[in-house]
Amino acid sequence: MKDLVIIGAGPAGLSAMLYATRAGLSAIVLDNGAPGGKLNLTAEIENYPGIKMKTGPELAYELYEHALSFGGEHVYGNVIDIKDVGDHKEVVCEDTTYKCKAVLIASGTRERKMGIDKEEELTGKGVSYCAVCDAPFYRDKEVAVVGGGNSAVEEALYLTNFASRVHIFIRRDVFRADKIALDKMAQNEKIVVHKLKKPHHIIEADGKVAGIAVIDSNTGEISEVAVSGIFPYLGLLPVSEFAKNLGILDESGYVITDETMATKIPMVFAAGDVRQKGLRQVVTATNDGAIAGQKIASLLD
Repeated sequence: MKDLVIIGAGPAGLSAMLYATRAGLSAIVLDNGAPGGKLNLTAEIENYPGIKMKTGPELAYELYEHALSFGGEHVYGNVIDIKDVGDHKEVVCEDTTYKCKAVLIASGTRERKMGIDKEEELTGKGVSYCAVCDAPFYRDKEVAVVGGGNSAVEEALYLTNFASRVHIFIRRDVFRADKIALDKMAQNEKIVVHKLKKPHHIIEADGKVAGIAVIDSNTGEISEVAVSGIFPYLGLLPVSEFAKNLGILDESGYVITDETMATKIPMVFAAGDVRQKGLRQVVTATNDGAIAGQKIASLLD
């Protein structure tokens, strides 16, 4: 029986681990991926207060090392259910079940897919959701980025360090990204912007991506662009399926909490991107984790 089980080793989960264990709680953090969450997929962090510039993996490692410095434990596990047993909770993984006094859901989000023909089959064969991971494979080649938000523009800029040309497709005629990112994009001669264009299907050759077909949002006309890689950045979906039976999710699957990160079920909390909130950033995730860790510690004191 642990005091606390944290689901997710991203910035929110690791911050909660730090605060909870520093206050004397016994805690484990479960994750089925590398500690740090989406930090590991981020080329540069330049908006975390006090840190002018750092790579995502560097910050992930520092958060992880710090989080475990007060006796916390990191365990690999794929969570499939949470059971409220009254005086304790049970976090059910594929191969074992953990009993605890409190649960913190900090499982984050996953990428939204394009939902077009051949996307699944060609994932890893030209379709990638991580420019930091796969950009070097496209050195001196043309690639496509799909999306108009900050992530899409920032990853397009990163890809220009390798690709000969980066085509960015947006379904609207205006971007949602911040001005600073858009200014950088406008100054980069390697980026070609295609407005009012939505993905229609992927062109395949020899079992790999050879191009993307897009449909005009106004006319319905379909055109093709030859590219070797496609990087979709179309938004995020909460990773919360394991909590669907608790009645704590909104219609989109995000966990509903109060300002202390508590859900309506006693001793079940949520923090970070998986929580219903306005701004999803590293700094807001660590804020959530700190609040949750401290609140749980005060309740179990």
